[in-house]
Amino acid sequence: MIAILDHNLVQNLADSSDRYATTISRRATRTVMVGDISIGSEHPVRVQSMINEDTLDIEGSTAAIRRLHEIGCEIVRLTVPSLAHAKAVGEIKKLLESTYQPVPLVADVHHNGMKIALEVANHVDKVRINPGLFVFEKPDPNREVFSAEDIQAIRERIIQRFKPLVNVLKQQNKALRIGVNHGSLAERMLFEYGDTPVGMVESAMEFIRICDSLDYHNIVISMKASRAPVMLAAYRLMADTMDKEGFNYPLHLGVTEAGDGDYGRIKSTAGIATLLSEGIGDTIRVSLTEAPEKEIPVCYSILQAVGLRKTMVEYISCPSCGRTLFNLEEVVQKVRSATSHLTGLDIAVMGCIVNGPGEMADADYGYVGKGPGVIALYRGRDEIRKVPEDEGVDALVGLIKEDGRWVDPN
Repeated sequence: MIAILDHNLVQNLADSSDRYATTISRRATRTVMVGDISIGSEHPVRVQSMINEDTLDIEGSTAAIRRLHEIGCEIVRLTVPSLAHAKAVGEIKKLLESTYQPVPLVADVHHNGMKIALEVANHVDKVRINPGLFVFEKPDPNREVFSAEDIQAIRERIIQRFKPLVNVLKQQNKALRIGVNHGSLAERMLFEYGDTPVGMVESAMEFIRICDSLDYHNIVISMKASRAPVMLAAYRLMADTMDKEGFNYPLHLGVTEAGDGDYGRIKSTAGIATLLSEGIGDTIRVSLTEAPEKEIPVCYSILQAVGLRKTMVEYISCPSCGRTLFNLEEVVQKVRSATSHLTGLDIAVMGCIVNGPGEMADADYGYVGKGPGVIALYRGRDEIRKVPEDEGVDALVGLIKEDGRWVDPN
């Protein structure tokens, strides 16, 4: 029996087609400049990482920043735990400019570090603070809970300590990241809201409202947690809360302390890619317990997988089955080895003619098993030629060259 769709159903599907869009509609956010890199919904989602060298090691830190920047890291963070470290950042910046080029730098400041923040603000493009560590606080020693008076007094101290940094950043037209961590919420936030995404959001909103009262808006927000479900809930609530209050600040995404290896990558992807697919997020960092350079390929893979940036070849290949006419895994590796230096192409390697042309219809080029020992090469949907299997990879490269889309590897 042939099913006939009701006209109204067809119209309803058409009217709601945005739900099934193949491109992501990003949450509208303002542009915030970090050096010469623009963050916001009108710009590409930016890639960040952090060096793990001691910032007092000026030459080592400079080399680490350069290594990250050379492989595509657009913004680099470094830790600044003391006033001496803050001054060393100035030397790092000078050394970068004299031996390489300017790189957008972010200073990570913790633990009542206002003097540190004021000093390092002169040398970096963005300062990151953690609201949970900005002012150490405890309830009145005679009580086990915070009173309304305690909370108000703490907020007044925060404003007094925070205002000078905001003014310096505003005067120098530099950026601020309000970086909330689930694992380091302030005592009074835990008292008022518990260890929850709501507490994380309120922690950020308190500082956002102070900035707004001072007419300062070069702000990026992060809501990191080590568990993806908590991270997802916090970012979604943060985006909703800002939108309701009229704040359109960009969001920096990350699953903090994700670990290493496959699981660290999978956990990071579960959180970051989910939010990006919902249109939330303007800059990302994958936090791995590995060399920082290993974070950058994961970032770009996530962005490419969700269709937000295309920085490498997209390989489409079937899982193989009994119809496969050649060693698919081996051929995929040969094709990847020959073409992985290219950018902006989709290349499909399919085991047989049954599903090949249909499943790879969106690819720029296709390599398909046509028969025993025979490969068919495709340009888009069109079969171009058949070649012996042992000539397949060279013939694919030749086809790309014919179309003027080949560049020699460095």
